[in-house]
Amino acid sequence: MGKPTGFIEYARQEAPVRPPMRRLEDFGEFHGSLGKEARREQAARCMNCGVPFCQSGMTLGGMVTGCPLHNLIPEWNDCVYRGDEEGALERLLKTNNFPEFTGRVCPALCEVACLCGVGDSPVTVRDNELSIVERAFSQGYMVPRPPAVCTGKRVAVIGSGPAGLACADTLNRRGHTVTVYEKSDRAGGLLMYGIPNMKLDKSVIARRVALMEAEGVRFVLCADIGRDIPFAEVRAQYDAVVLCCGAGEPRPLPAAEGAKGVLYAVDYLTAVTRSLLDPQSVQDVPPTRGKQVVVVGGGDTGNDCVGTALRLGCAGVVQLEIMPKPPEQRGENNPWPEYPRILKTDYGQQEAIAVGGKDPRLFSTTVKSIETDARGQITAVRTVRTVRGKDGKIGEEAGSEQRFACDLLLIAAGFTGCRPYVAEQSGVARTARGTLATADGGYATAQAGVFAAGDARRGQSLVVWAIAEGRACAAAVDEYLEQIG
Repeated sequence: MGKPTGFIEYARQEAPVRPPMRRLEDFGEFHGSLGKEARREQAARCMNCGVPFCQSGMTLGGMVTGCPLHNLIPEWNDCVYRGDEEGALERLLKTNNFPEFTGRVCPALCEVACLCGVGDSPVTVRDNELSIVERAFSQGYMVPRPPAVCTGKRVAVIGSGPAGLACADTLNRRGHTVTVYEKSDRAGGLLMYGIPNMKLDKSVIARRVALMEAEGVRFVLCADIGRDIPFAEVRAQYDAVVLCCGAGEPRPLPAAEGAKGVLYAVDYLTAVTRSLLDPQSVQDVPPTRGKQVVVVGGGDTGNDCVGTALRLGCAGVVQLEIMPKPPEQRGENNPWPEYPRILKTDYGQQEAIAVGGKDPRLFSTTVKSIETDARGQITAVRTVRTVRGKDGKIGEEAGSEQRFACDLLLIAAGFTGCRPYVAEQSGVARTARGTLATADGGYATAQAGVFAAGDARRGQSLVVWAIAEGRACAAAVDEYLEQIG
């Protein structure tokens, strides 16, 4: 513990953030950084608890609290306070392959479990984590470290999202020869095209991929296994194959089926990111300027759509959330260290408030029907308030119908599992949730030498969980490779 009285002497200070109206001017990352001395003070607030819930990653009340990667948070906070930059990096990378990703997009499960937050404010764990790895890049500590020994075993990882990257990186460090197949034109999966640039600048992903390539990982792009290349062809070339192809089957909105001007959220976000990376593809971005936008879905992806539409100059945006509005304070039935089931107002909603003066979200609301013109173009949505009956089922509130003008409807209602062709081609069964079935909650499928991890196995989840899945799956693959000799 660097400074026993640090949590008493120093107040929480988060990294600076550009004001909403300023950051709406571009797609650049809007979080800044603290100076070295201020960051030392923030690390000094860590109490080095006897039981560090921040790194527990345990399930309480049906939700996870604490870091799923079990990051050694008190240890690297102590290193930051003492000025031991290389020590902090070593402890951080021991459990997290990509802190530059989690330090930007993780909802900080560690912080909600921080004991310092019970009577005060939690330690700025996520900001501290990001500062460690970014300083390491700037100081030249992050250099290629190819494995010293090669096992001669070959592994194919299908999908280059956070699970695929973590699995590939971990297996490569074990000395196996790893090839990552990605169906898109750039590596990163949803990190690249599902998360907007203002949350995760794409140069950060490219920097990490380049480092992995220098360490021996091979990337094959524009290779959709199961469509462009038969799965059997890949399986025949490798000792093991890992399916990290995500949960890309979007949940449909039957009421809007077939209408023009209706898009799935990830398709919209992908088109916008492509236009930033390749200006020649800007024509593929659905017209947004001056349009009335309605977003269906109140989660992170829905929030990203709100922020993106505002940056593209929409005339107005409404976000529909089928669930009731959460309370602003913890309830008695939601004590610490459980994950707080409270209202969260994210960056996109903050920006909408700055522009329009009110929260864009309508809770307990869903689309009942839509209106279209003679060309089939959507012109309006009709909504209805939802209520939960005694049987637990969601129904409609009588007389609650509303009409909203809508030129562009974005569906961010989640996903229903992996793409069906992945399971069909690989021969791996799917669960009732549409995910790839594995044995006994592990990572091995019923197909010998075929494994699954990340959203494809777990279902739609967080980046930090995907990294944890990729690491754990790599351990299972490594054990399998040892067994087959």
